[in-house]
Amino acid sequence: MNSEKIQVVKADITTLEVDVIVNAANESLLGGGGVDGAIHRAAGPGLLAECRKLGGCPTGQAKITKGYNLPSRYVIHTPGPVWHGGNHSERELLAGCYRNSLELVYGNGLKSVAFSAISTGIYGFPADEAAKIAVREVKTFLENHELPELVIFACFSDGSVLSYQNALK
Repeated sequence: MNSEKIQVVKADITTLEVDVIVNAANESLLGGGGVDGAIHRAAGPGLLAECRKLGGCPTGQAKITKGYNLPSRYVIHTPGPVWHGGNHSERELLAGCYRNSLELVYGNGLKSVAFSAISTGIYGFPADEAAKIAVREVKTFLENHELPELVIFACFSDGSVLSYQNALK
């Protein structure tokens, strides 16, 4: 696995031209605040209509839909854990978000994926720790799979960029 496959960018994930973006969803998959709301707004009503048919998604799991009006062809929705101090399987659930999303990327033959910083917004997961888990899971996956060829961590703030850059060191 070479590190050229992983990039950290400060960007609005809804504008990225990749095969698939990963949405930090809630279990209903019906939109919400933060990045989830932004993705639903940018994708248009088709995304919500498709998500309604999926019957939700448990925390740590992942489901894939079309991208509709987004530049990305697909959206993977993964509900991250709410941080309750770290003693309620939050780390394992967050790792599952990345693993299960990457399995969908691989299983659908997709070459490029952009992740949002899952659970680090209103769900309160400490950003530095979340970035370490994300980078660890992505690196482990890339060691054993040819796809994806490119993984982008799309960060909304300078602080988030720094968390991911430090985790990659």
